[in-house]
Amino acid sequence: MIGNGDVVKGIGDHDIELLILQAVQRGARIAMDDHKKISIDPGDTVILSSKFIPGNERAITHLINHLYRRGADVHYETTSEIHVSGHASQSELETVLNLVRPEYFVPVHGEYRHLVKHAQLARSLGWSDQRALVISNGTPLVLSANGHRLESQVDTGRVFIDGKGVGDVGEMELRDRRHLANHGLVIVFLALNRASGTIVSGPEIITRGFVPEEDSEELLQNARQLVCEMLDEHSREAISDQEELRVEVRKTLRRLFNKTIDRRPLILPVIMEL
Repeated sequence: MIGNGDVVKGIGDHDIELLILQAVQRGARIAMDDHKKISIDPGDTVILSSKFIPGNERAITHLINHLYRRGADVHYETTSEIHVSGHASQSELETVLNLVRPEYFVPVHGEYRHLVKHAQLARSLGWSDQRALVISNGTPLVLSANGHRLESQVDTGRVFIDGKGVGDVGEMELRDRRHLANHGLVIVFLALNRASGTIVSGPEIITRGFVPEEDSEELLQNARQLVCEMLDEHSREAISDQEELRVEVRKTLRRLFNKTIDRRPLILPVIMEL
């Protein structure tokens, strides 16, 4: 039986989310009769003592439905008053502080408001502001015989593991992946004469995850035409700057796609000079 309180004090919020997810997954395996050691038989009683964590309602409801399919009698927060908190009350926190009497007190785990209230409790019991410290995730605290000091913020949080790479995919790469997943990709191939700036080949447009090319020839033809018109309007000076030209191609196509089909694909111009 797993409840919200089955978490030791001192771990981070992400760790708690992970433990809850693992508990739901274990429960799902039991409900689906896919657990190695535990099975549910008709007439068994199952008690879910934890509250529904926001965002997990669908998964928990799915689990409860399968428990009923196994013939179990299920008790959970909306049918029974069986939730118990694993968090200590204020009087219990006072008891621990008075028993331990640490030189420094740094509350951990919980929302920032919880940390502040916990530190205020310690100060009411005799700890000074310099001895009851509230710090944020990523703020190093160094304690020594000479006292304490806070050092510069360090990166904290989830570390993305992608294949054999650990932490080498940053926020920008993840943003591009989310963009690709939601809107697709448009690649524009264009070859220009280095001396005159005229089009030698293209523009050729390839899409992935954006629109079916066989069903959108008119749209892609309009896109090619607009790119050609944009190049005609620009001076050779502007065309000589490839980065500026890429920006203009993106702006031209972005306006077209947003106006005609209300989509914002990732647009990747590939420009060659011959």
